[in-house]
Amino acid sequence: MNSEEKDLVWEEISTEHIVKDEWIDFRRSAFRFPDGRIFEPYYTYSRRNYVIIVPSDEEGNYLLVRQFRQGIRKVTIEFPAGGIERKDGKEYGGEDDLNTEDALAAAKRELLEETGYTSDEFVHLLTIPANATIADNYAHLYMAKNCRKVAGQSLDEMEFLNVEKYTAEEIEDMIAKGEFLQAMHITAWLLAGRAK
Repeated sequence: MNSEEKDLVWEEISTEHIVKDEWIDFRRSAFRFPDGRIFEPYYTYSRRNYVIIVPSDEEGNYLLVRQFRQGIRKVTIEFPAGGIERKDGKEYGGEDDLNTEDALAAAKRELLEETGYTSDEFVHLLTIPANATIADNYAHLYMAKNCRKVAGQSLDEMEFLNVEKYTAEEIEDMIAKGEFLQAMHITAWLLAGRAK
C-alpha cells in the first residue's frame, strides 16, 4: 500500500460479533476515519466465497437456473452458482482463509449438482469482491463450454430450482428488460462474451 492509500484507510477500533454461527459472522464496528473522527456503528458481514458459472451446451445454448431468492422475494433466472466448500463446515470466511476447496473444483461441482451437466472446457474469467462495501467474500467467475448432460440434479436440502436453456439473444433481452436480477451474474455474462 502506497502512502496515498494509507491516508485513506479506516482504522477499526472496536468490533462486536452480533451474530456468529455456522452461517454468518455479522459485525458491528467502530472506525476511526483518516481525519481522526470516530464513526459507529458500521455493519459488515462475512460469508463464504462462491462461484458463478456461465455454461453453454454443445448446441450453443446457455444453461440457466430458475429459483426463489429470498432477499428480493422473487423467483429469478440466473446462472448456476454456489458456495465454495469449507473443511470446517462454516458458511463464512474471507479470501484470506485457506480452509476451502479449490474454486475450479467448486465450479465443476456446482454445475454438475445444479444442472446434471459437465464440461472439459472451464475458463476462469475473474475473481472479484462480491460486495466490497460491507462483505469480505469473493466471487469466482467461470465460463464452461460444450457442456454435456451426464446425470440428474443433486440439489442441497435448501435448493429448489429448475434448469432451462436460453439463447444468447434471449439472455441479452432479459438483461435489457431488467428481468435478469443478479448483478454479479450479469458481470460474468459480460466477461464471458469478451472471452469467446
